[in-house]
Amino acid sequence: MKMVKKYAGVMLCAAVSLSLAACGPQESSSEKTSSKGSELVVWEDKEKSIGIKDAVAEFEKEHDIKVKVVEKPYAQQIEDLRMDGPAGTGPDVLTMPGDQIGTAVTEGLIKELNIEKDIQSLYTDASIQSQMVDQKLYGLPKAVETTVLFYNKDLISEDELPQTLEEWYDYSKKTADGSKFGFLALFDQIYYAQSVMGGYGGYIFGKDKDGNDDPSDLGINNEGAVKGAELIQKFYQDGLFPAGIVGEQGINVLESLFTEGKAAAIISGPWNVEAFSKAGIDYGITKLPKLENGKNMSSFIGVKSYNVSAFSKHAELAQELAVFLANEKNSKKRYEQTKEVPAVQSLASDTDIMKSEAARAVTEQSRFSEQTPNIPEMNEIWTPADSALQTIATGKADPKKALDQAAETAKGQMKAKHSGT
Repeated sequence: MKMVKKYAGVMLCAAVSLSLAACGPQESSSEKTSSKGSELVVWEDKEKSIGIKDAVAEFEKEHDIKVKVVEKPYAQQIEDLRMDGPAGTGPDVLTMPGDQIGTAVTEGLIKELNIEKDIQSLYTDASIQSQMVDQKLYGLPKAVETTVLFYNKDLISEDELPQTLEEWYDYSKKTADGSKFGFLALFDQIYYAQSVMGGYGGYIFGKDKDGNDDPSDLGINNEGAVKGAELIQKFYQDGLFPAGIVGEQGINVLESLFTEGKAAAIISGPWNVEAFSKAGIDYGITKLPKLENGKNMSSFIGVKSYNVSAFSKHAELAQELAVFLANEKNSKKRYEQTKEVPAVQSLASDTDIMKSEAARAVTEQSRFSEQTPNIPEMNEIWTPADSALQTIATGKADPKKALDQAAETAKGQMKAKHSGT
């Protein structure tokens, strides 16, 4: 998802989290009464409600109820729920990034869902796992995204594309002149840098015996992560990336260089398909390149989901709506309107969807991707890791020392903010 870490809600203090969990209403016997005449509120992503318009109308007709759809930036909805939920002005169903699930569960903001296994099996393993906390389900995935490679066909043809990141380095050495560039990426941010570090064996969290993320096992400074960071540093040190690509404005610089025809290729995501098309760029999209060790560059899988608010007065009906919106038929309809790749397994081979080059690239790259950790401790990784990568990019720190400091900072924050770690 596009820079999800920038929007991830900041964890409240333990006392507030506990109080929120305590005040989340419990399902009462009145929930089982007739739903006729009820109203459900759905928080949908900005400019995406068109994708569920027909499904909502059908659900309203079948259940003789009203469904009010409100558009809000999906990565900020949990932050709004913290205030609106207890006040009684929040949604029944909301949409959110998969990496916020653990925080939302810890704070008691979303309900556990009672969904049959046959329905859960409709979705890809990575997408449904993003909705699990302690083997319990808290949402249904509606779309997946991951970073891919965009290239300008006026500058480089498909047949000329370097196949490895190291070959892209060589290509950039030949083409970068300070105003035009070969390959660009926001490698000063862990969301993108993990594609390289992960390919060499770096990781965010290890796994416990049950396959859950283990915050006591941090891999952002292991040997593989350092090797990946050393390769990343070369692109900056050798002038292959412009100085303006580092920092908060880096994403704007990167996208501008591509839309102005000054960069042959960039790493971005399907969220830019429409913008690049409107800019008149004749571009192609493909999976990320391989590394010299033969492994494909990895990436984080972003999952958007439908979740039920813990404060909903119609939780059972809200769950039924979430299931309906995320089913196979409505997932395909949503794709037709929004072009966001569905999380339903069967649609990965749907001929209509696979006509899209972007959908094919996301599907292929997903094979090499990893789930963005959804435990609350992930909130303590983004800033220290990004700070380390920025010092690496600007040459102010040795990769190992910078990543060691990031790991130490993250561990300290996890110890201070999260019990049991």
